[in-house]
Parts: sequence; structure tokens; C-alpha cells
Amino acid sequence: MAKPDTTMPELEKQDAQWYVVHTYSGYENKVKANLEKIIENRGLQDLILDVRVPMREEIEVKDGVKRSVMRKVYPGYVVVRMVMTDETWYIVRNTRGVTGFVGPGSKPIPLSDEEIEKMGIDIVSVHIDFGVGDSVKVISGPLESFIGKIEDIDYDKQKARVAVSMFGRNTPVELDFVQLEKI
Repeated sequence: MAKPDTTMPELEKQDAQWYVVHTYSGYENKVKANLEKIIENRGLQDLILDVRVPMREEIEVKDGVKRSVMRKVYPGYVVVRMVMTDETWYIVRNTRGVTGFVGPGSKPIPLSDEEIEKMGIDIVSVHIDFGVGDSVKVISGPLESFIGKIEDIDYDKQKARVAVSMFGRNTPVELDFVQLEKI
């Protein structure tokens, strides 16, 4: 039997909303890593867009020494930006370390924009001066000074897929926006 198409045209990235997932205490980063691995293995990047453990930076003074420490804002919780379908609900709900979605019964309730801001989740809008088909130069990283052509742009992850000429053939490479400069 053929696997159903999970990237249905009516499901757009605009339909994605933030949901709160309850985890075993101390398993937040493990749940995040597990979900990211499942998303990659099953090709669900269009349905589950982002997984975050809300953190904040605190200055800690110990033995007279100041140091910066990242602390979990909500221990036991992970926030996920996703398009809610039966498949995505099942995958997130059955990820190792997850106890369930936050919401009444089995129906998860998405967070409002105000709640997301209060949680400290950055909703960053990025403005870039290049687009699909433009030629760019890589300005940092292992491919520094390579020139390529943009094939795809992912604003959510702030990355672009660039076709770079290596060893006589075009090779697609995923790079951060900050690594690219329009020619």
C-alpha cells in the first residue's frame, strides 16, 4: 500500500502554529533532539517547522566569578511549531520522553502570538537582499569565497540551498543567510 502524501497542498506553512508539549522533567533537550531526528528521517520539514526549549540567559556569581548560564524558562515543556494533522499529532505525542500536549483532553490548543512573546520565543523576521536564482558569494565557513546560485530559501530556518560548483559539478549546499552575500 502506498504511503499517503503528507505534504498536501492545502497544508501551508502559514497554517503552522505553536503548541506546548509536556515532557518528563530533565528530558527537554532529549525530546527536542529526538523530534528533530524524526522530522529529518520522515521528511516532515514542511509540517513540523521548529522545536524549541525556551531558555534565558542568567548571570551566575560563584566563588567571586561571574559567568553566563542558560536556564530553562519552563522545565518539563517544549514548544513545537507545526501544522496539526493526525500524523504530526501522533508523531509528537509518541516521541520518547513526551507525556502529551498541553490542552484539554486529546485536543491540543495552539498558543496565541501574545503568549509566544511572553514565553520569550523569538519571532524574527528576516530581510535578505537575494532571492531564488540570484548569484551569491559564500563569505564564511568551509566554503568561503565559493560562488553559487540560490535554489531554495527557507525563511523559518534562515537558510538557503545554494548550488556551488565543486569538483566540476554543481553541488547543493545548505547555508545560513549570514554566510551569503549577493554578487
